[in-house]
Parts: sequence; structure tokens; C-alpha cells
Amino acid sequence: MQKGKAREMRADRLLSILLLLQIHQRMTVRELAKRLEVSVRTVYRDMEALSTAGIPITAERGADGGWFLLEGYRTNLTGLNEPEVQALFLFPPSLLLDDLGLRKAAEGAFIKLLAALPALSRRDAEDIHQRIHIDAAGWDGFDEQAPWLSLLQEAIWQERKLFLSYRRRDESVIECLVDPLGLVAKASIWYLVGLVEQEYRVFRVSRVQSGKITDQPSTRPASFDLAVFWEQWSEHWRKQVSTSLRQYTVLVRVAPTLVPYLALRYGEEIEGQLEQAAPLDTAGWIRLTFAFETEEVAWSHILSFGSLLEVLEPQELRKKMAQIAATLLTLYQKERVE
Repeated sequence: MQKGKAREMRADRLLSILLLLQIHQRMTVRELAKRLEVSVRTVYRDMEALSTAGIPITAERGADGGWFLLEGYRTNLTGLNEPEVQALFLFPPSLLLDDLGLRKAAEGAFIKLLAALPALSRRDAEDIHQRIHIDAAGWDGFDEQAPWLSLLQEAIWQERKLFLSYRRRDESVIECLVDPLGLVAKASIWYLVGLVEQEYRVFRVSRVQSGKITDQPSTRPASFDLAVFWEQWSEHWRKQVSTSLRQYTVLVRVAPTLVPYLALRYGEEIEGQLEQAAPLDTAGWIRLTFAFETEEVAWSHILSFGSLLEVLEPQELRKKMAQIAATLLTLYQKERVE
């Protein structure tokens, strides 16, 4: 078994050497060894094997020397137009592939594809990396640990049910039998989508406490589409979280000049109120209701509107705004001493 795997790994390495030489035309043994993560001696043995197999490979000594293929030895991949080439090379192997144990496989596939492209298309493919970069990580740099990810992935490929122990947001731990349907990466956070008693569920992989693949085959609805489900679920989740968190209600009086900006900033959250709001006076001020997570979030938002928005209720927030305004007035009336 191990000998067979070793032969397979060497065959892949020999092919990688061949394709790397097609791409770069000339490479030193040390460059190849570093790229393939093997010893220099191993590369020399591989070069001998390629020559023995009839591959027209040769070497030149000196500062500009290196190994190269005789001119004309190559294979071309035809049928790809320029936009298709750019699309294929737009997404380089990412850290998410590291999580799945697929980074080296992806890099190998990219090398093989790049080597098979005609020279002009290859140049376009290499240039795309200098013009567009995809960064899937969040700004906070937070990287969740997901030690059970590989097991979940294996269950999906094997189409077997999973028995999971899972820690919910309220810190309680549940156990459930899951039909795993797919994995989704949101920035650098992994989620498992599955069925539990015929109901769709989404599990944050970092909260999985333990897991076991069972002998039972999993059920996958014929109409299930992972991308469509995730889009719909995400929208529902955003609305649900927004409603549950924003419990601090504020009644305000708004200047007419601020109304167009509010519509742009808050969208459909405020459009319904704006359509029904009647002017309170000849100046055109209207009355609206906002919902925020906390009092602090409320006054920080309201401050950004200056004198174009007045808090009417609750009274404690109105007093808070008056205190903030008085503090600001005192601060800016002082003469600044350099």
C-alpha cells in the first residue's frame, strides 16, 4: 500500500517537473527542489528518470544554466478564450483550501493548467494576479479553530450520517444525528449545512464539540442547491438578528433636508415610514421611529445628524443628548492654548 502511494507521489512529481519546465523554460535543480519541497538529490534522480523515459530534457552549466526541455516539446490546451483564462486564474489557492487539506492539490492543478496553455494565454493568466487580488479574510484577522472540519468533509464525500455534539450560542450542548449536505466558508468561518429530522440546520463548525461518521447513508433532497440555500438562509438570518437585537426604540423629529439621506442610508427600513409621514409644521419637519441595539448606539448615530434631527422620546435619551451637547459646547468655546 505504501509502495503504491510512493509511486503515485513520484509520478505526480515527475509530471510537475515536466510542466514547470514548460512554464518557466529553464529552472535550476535548487529552484525545482524548493518548489516541489524535496531534496536536490531527489530532483537529480527524477531528471534521470525523465531522460530514461525518453523526455528530451537536458542541462546547461554556468551562471545562466539550468534544466530545460528541447524546443517544441509541449502540449497545448486549446478552446479557452481570454475571459475564460482570466476567470480560471482569478482565484488562487487560498487559506480555505488549507482548512480542507487541498492547497497542494490546487497548486498542482494550477501548474498543470498553466503549462498546457499557449504562450499568449499563459501570459494573460499570469498577468491577472497582478491586476486583481481576492482577499477572503475579514479585517479583524480572527481565525476560528475548526478541528472537526476534516471529519465533516469526509462524511459529506462518503454520504454518511453524522452524529454531532454541538455547543449552541447559549452555551448549552446538544447531540443530534445530521444528514450533512455541504460546507460553506463565510470569510474564514466554516459552516455545515445539514438536515436534522428533515429540517434544514446550519452549524458553525468551530462549535462542534465532537463528531462521528455513522454507517447510515445520508439523505440529500434532489432539489437542494447549496448556494441558493445559503443565500436565502443568510438573508433570513440577517433580518432575524437585526430584529432581535434592535430593541431600543427612539422617536425623533427630522428636518426635511435630511430625509433623502435617511432613505439612502437606511433603505427599506425607513422607506415605509417616509411614505406615510405627514409634515408637522410649515418647515416640513416629520416624525419618525428608529430602533437601535442600545442607548449608546442610538446617541452615537443621532449625533452624526447634528441639528437636523431632534430626539423626542425616550426622555432619558433626550437628556443624554442635551448633556453631550453642553459638553461639546463647553469644549469648543474654550480658547485653545498651543
